[in-house]
Amino acid sequence: MSPADAISTSVELREGITVLSLDGVVDLATSPTLEQQLTELMDDGPAALIMDLTAVTFLASVGLRILAETHERIGGNGKFAVVASGPITARPIQLTKLDEFLALYPTVDDAVMALGAH
Repeated sequence: MSPADAISTSVELREGITVLSLDGVVDLATSPTLEQQLTELMDDGPAALIMDLTAVTFLASVGLRILAETHERIGGNGKFAVVASGPITARPIQLTKLDEFLALYPTVDDAVMALGAH
């Protein structure tokens, strides 16, 4: 299995909001695949972006960096939210205090509601 096979992504549009769902491992081996996907999405200029980490089985520090960089890239031009719950995804985000500036939600529905309300 190649490193890129350790992660899969899917993109859907929900109420005008781009939702990028990740499944698998986010680490140094899979980060180039994720970063390429994000670059393509950002080039499309989404009104808002949600990264759904619900199916992520491992979130390394490089994944946290990608979340922070994506937040910075969207900046004031759009809205960005992260869906994460539990010890694998939400805990590292909270321990590194990224949740102080990242909008963190337990479900995609919650994130869509929050971003759509603005």
